[in-house]
Amino acid sequence: MNTALNTVLWIALAIAAAAAGCSPVAASQVSGWWGGNWTCTIDGRPAKMKWSAVDDSQTSCDGDVCSSTSGVRWQGRFSDNGSHWVALNNPRRGSNGGLYFNHADGNRWYLPTPTGNRSKGWTTWNGQRYSLVCWH
Repeated sequence: MNTALNTVLWIALAIAAAAAGCSPVAASQVSGWWGGNWTCTIDGRPAKMKWSAVDDSQTSCDGDVCSSTSGVRWQGRFSDNGSHWVALNNPRRGSNGGLYFNHADGNRWYLPTPTGNRSKGWTTWNGQRYSLVCWH
């Protein structure tokens, strides 16, 4: 009887733990003015940028005990002059509300909070800054 009770308790705990980690977080809970599709110029060339909210749920286990968290994060992509899309990584707000992020090649980029629907910032490549202007 003790073994059956322990089994039922473990099953109940597993179901409760799974249910706690399964509630989805709405994409609308991710805040940021940069979300969506942007038309850009990079050093005068046409470009496109996209930022989307994506699932960032995490599960970790220690033996038979697992815990889950649900969440979302920003995923960015960039296409320079019609080239293939590359990842934009590590988006983070600056102290004045602008957005710092890294191009797939590791270079740091910046867009300030838009005035109207336009943001005029910069990219870096080989240690030099180049103009990045985006609007939507």
